[in-house]
Amino acid sequence: MPKMSVGFAMILLVLGNMVAILSDALIKDLPAGTAVYQFVLFRQLTAVLMLLPFCFLNKQAKLFSNIKWHFVRGHVWLLGAVFMVLSLQALPLATANAIFYTTPLLMLPLGFLFYKDRLTAPSIIVSMLGFAGILIVVKPTQINMGAIFALIVAVTMATNNLLVRKLPKQHTVAQTLFLTNLVGIPFGLSLAFWENQPLDWYPLLIAAGSNLFILIYAGICVLVYRVVEAHKISSAEYTGLLGAVFIGIVWFDEIPDVSLLVGSALIIIPLIWLATLESTKYKKPVPIE
Repeated sequence: MPKMSVGFAMILLVLGNMVAILSDALIKDLPAGTAVYQFVLFRQLTAVLMLLPFCFLNKQAKLFSNIKWHFVRGHVWLLGAVFMVLSLQALPLATANAIFYTTPLLMLPLGFLFYKDRLTAPSIIVSMLGFAGILIVVKPTQINMGAIFALIVAVTMATNNLLVRKLPKQHTVAQTLFLTNLVGIPFGLSLAFWENQPLDWYPLLIAAGSNLFILIYAGICVLVYRVVEAHKISSAEYTGLLGAVFIGIVWFDEIPDVSLLVGSALIIIPLIWLATLESTKYKKPVPIE
């Protein structure tokens, strides 16, 4: 049976976050005036179509059995998707992602609240230093609606990651992601009808490309958070900010200043320290169900 160590789980999260930045960049590049709910519905539909062939690889699992927590998680996902589009339209890419990456910090109290996860001093210290690094990089001067929308996204992402442990163990990663998107389609369709905007096919292409990247990230989250406690690995999610800064420079001409070096050091150096500490402390690999 495959096994996963804490260190390998953190590496997967780093790679997943780098891929997720490309999804954010495509969303930010949407034309002004794009119908938000219609775009989110396109993302749900393209996700279902992309994942459908993979849902039949595990024929032993009954796909539609015990989907209560899939239903809850799917609607939390939908809420986060709507506010992600709104926040990326209102904020620079790096600024929005800096707020998104408060997710690991939010997972610490939520993990304790939901599951009584043990909060270790190293994980708390690294999360605090990472959050301080984000503030130095972004230099927030005021709270606006875009920042509030981005914070809502962070809360939904933290909740989704923690709800993974409530999902049926027999479902594969592809089946989990398929159900997450499928159960939210009726409400997403209702929002699109309520929005009452003309049908625009160009966002469908953006939705498909963005969805491909975010499904890779979501799949990694399902894989690692199912087998490793969140507080041991969630700090790895901070590294995606570096990818956001890079894409912001190349794609959107968002030039960072010297504070990027200081903030990045506060994110990366404690992260490396935590990965080394956790790999030493938890030498036994964790089996994947």
